[in-house]
Amino acid sequence: MGATKQDEEFAEYVAASRPALWRTAYLLCGNVALADDLVQSALLKLYLAWPRLARGDRLDGYTRRIIVNSHIDELRRPWRRETESLEGHEPVTEMTNEDHRALIGALKALPVGQRRVVVLRHYWGLSVAETALDLGISEGSVKSQCAIGLHKLEDALTSHYRSEDRS
Repeated sequence: MGATKQDEEFAEYVAASRPALWRTAYLLCGNVALADDLVQSALLKLYLAWPRLARGDRLDGYTRRIIVNSHIDELRRPWRRETESLEGHEPVTEMTNEDHRALIGALKALPVGQRRVVVLRHYWGLSVAETALDLGISEGSVKSQCAIGLHKLEDALTSHYRSEDRS
């Protein structure tokens, strides 16, 4: 009977968290299929660790870290380097398709480390310390990667919209 209660608790957590986890995975990789794979992998790993984690207060952080680490693993696999066009996919947030394409394009142009920091800090709203803990890097690295990443995003989006205004 104990396993059934754990399964119910896990199912409740997944139902509540899966959309946000998927958006995080998608923002990290910019690929719908890979985001699905990352979330599925993370939930499998979470299920295996559930008995020791269910009572902890770092459940969301642990799950985000699984997604980030799984993304790192995927980037290291050469057969996963193909890219998928973002055309035709639903926007993750409520914005125009053009704004969505511009944002995803700008995020994909960031180096992976900067993209991870920006997503965790500004999509998830994590503190510098929480982001450093989730990524296993120093707080100073979080601050510098975030500042550089946001500057690059601003430059990319500004130039995108300026070129649109000229046309």
